[in-house]
Amino acid sequence: MEKTTSFSIHEGKPIRCKAAISRKPGEALVIEEIHVDPPQAFEVRIKILCTSLCHTDVTFSKLDSGPLARFPRILGHEAVGVVESIGGHVDGFQRGDVVLPVFHPHCEECRDCKSSKSNWCARFADDFLSNTRRYGMTSRFKDSMGEDIYHFLFVSSFSEYTVVDIAHLVKISPEMPVDKAALLSCGVSTGVGAAWKVADVEEGSTIAVFGLGAVGLAVAEGARLRGAGKIIGVDLNPDKFELGKKFGITDFINPALCGEKKISEVIKEMTGVGVDYSFECVGLHSLLTEAFNSTRTGSGKTVVLGIEKDLTPISLGSFDLFRGRHVCGSMFGGLKPKLDIPILVEHYLKKELNLDSFITHELKFEEINKAFDLLVQGKSLRCVLWMDK
Repeated sequence: MEKTTSFSIHEGKPIRCKAAISRKPGEALVIEEIHVDPPQAFEVRIKILCTSLCHTDVTFSKLDSGPLARFPRILGHEAVGVVESIGGHVDGFQRGDVVLPVFHPHCEECRDCKSSKSNWCARFADDFLSNTRRYGMTSRFKDSMGEDIYHFLFVSSFSEYTVVDIAHLVKISPEMPVDKAALLSCGVSTGVGAAWKVADVEEGSTIAVFGLGAVGLAVAEGARLRGAGKIIGVDLNPDKFELGKKFGITDFINPALCGEKKISEVIKEMTGVGVDYSFECVGLHSLLTEAFNSTRTGSGKTVVLGIEKDLTPISLGSFDLFRGRHVCGSMFGGLKPKLDIPILVEHYLKKELNLDSFITHELKFEEINKAFDLLVQGKSLRCVLWMDK
């Protein structure tokens, strides 16, 4: 109750707080004091409790050209927070609620949001360039000089406070440990959802996961929970096999040790006919080709979870497609955030979903640049940054 009361002091007013700002591409983030405006209609201002670091944050911190290269900017899109204040026309949220901001929108009103066929949001999802969901380039952040700071993926969690549209906000059970919940904002949900919703992995099926980062391991975890019979992990890092066993990986392929054989050939030798499902989690054209060729003729399905940063067109064998193989993309693992994230929370609380093993490091928010180094060096799977520790 005391926490809720203290929040209300700032209602309708700007808040001063700390944020990690990306000012120039490729440079370390700078901790600065900023001003966070109050939420407008359909928006909520939240106090971030903890945030984690994703490779997407690293990628965007280095972009030096194109419409997505915007500086200064507050990155971050995996986090958990508490509602501090709400704007007008906000239903379903109140001060003190524990919430999960999610980069993928879910308006609940458009045709696609009401459909069970996909998790696309026709109303909002096509716009990924704006600062705020309903107010275009209007920013809720200003630095100490009064200059606007760009938002990131409608979340911007590398700040003690942020403003998020309700289409990007999910209320979660207060019983859920917040560090584990933060993982559900992006990487883990993307991987588990891809196995459950997009591929719909069946009991006893065989799968191959290309790239054993957080997303790839989450795919394996989703397949494990579905009862997959064989889960083949493909990665250049041999340490990933022992880690992968925690998420159900049964077999491991290091491409550097395949000699003259292609990865797809090795997989077909291991399975006899190829896997039922393959998942490309890196974003390399050559790897997607191998993932596609590793599936069985007639029914094999390849799910694309990685994307090349230069958006290179892909080329796949037309005869293989003609003979029944499938390939499809997946945004946020096919999950509808407001409907499916609470289900993942429930699985964790029932001790079914393994989230604990994804967290390899925990640091203070002020040590955020160390977290970037750990991820870039391949030493971290997910690093949780605590705001108040």
